[in-house]
Amino acid sequence: MDTKLTLRLRKSVIERAKQYAQNHRISLSKMIESYLESITAQKAKNIEISPLVESLSGVIHLDNDFDYKNDYSNYLTEKYK
Repeated sequence: MDTKLTLRLRKSVIERAKQYAQNHRISLSKMIESYLESITAQKAKNIEISPLVESLSGVIHLDNDFDYKNDYSNYLTEKYK
């Protein structure tokens, strides 16, 4: 069910929004509804992992104290000597 909503916005914002909506062939109401839907939608908690990514999981085993930033820094230092 659609419901009417009254908003108070600066005139310049409204004019730019109307122009944007016209250029994209969408109603201003639909544009605002889409925006509000996108920022309020529930994000999926479970992201599906593809079989390829799952097969690669656990391929590399590193020590718990491995410092990748330090290792990368050493690599760059050697590379650009």
